[in-house]
Amino acid sequence: MDTHFRRINIDQYDEDVLLPSELYDPDPRSPAQVQADAQQRSSSVQGSLSRGDVAGALVTVLDRPAYGEGVDEAKAQTLSTLLLILNSTKTSDIPTLVRALSEEQQDTLMKYLYKGMASLGEEVNGSVLLGWHERLTEVAGVGCIVRVMTDRRTV
Repeated sequence: MDTHFRRINIDQYDEDVLLPSELYDPDPRSPAQVQADAQQRSSSVQGSLSRGDVAGALVTVLDRPAYGEGVDEAKAQTLSTLLLILNSTKTSDIPTLVRALSEEQQDTLMKYLYKGMASLGEEVNGSVLLGWHERLTEVAGVGCIVRVMTDRRTV
């Protein structure tokens, strides 16, 4: 039985196919710049945490997240840095920290929480992520979840 016809990509003949680059504006930075920014933010966050400035560390890691293709290392490093912040924060301080964030930063935090939940492993504590999710939803509302679920840009 001839099965070669099953290997034809019929989407290449469709003019209405949307590419990821057409769905959202690409990051103007090159992948090397994004990786360098992620490394710089990681060291800055560790310095802030050593000084006890959790709010500053959280704002630093949530500003200008890595979006797009070809920046997987930067995305993983940023997630790891954020998990360090989340795990080192007292539960009683979470609502205050979340209220201090802008709406865009709250949405970015929610994206990272979902990414962390998707990659549960040794470094990721599910109960910490769920605690942050609960507090973030209390402050930002359900609209934050809807915005994150409908946003094409992934962290």
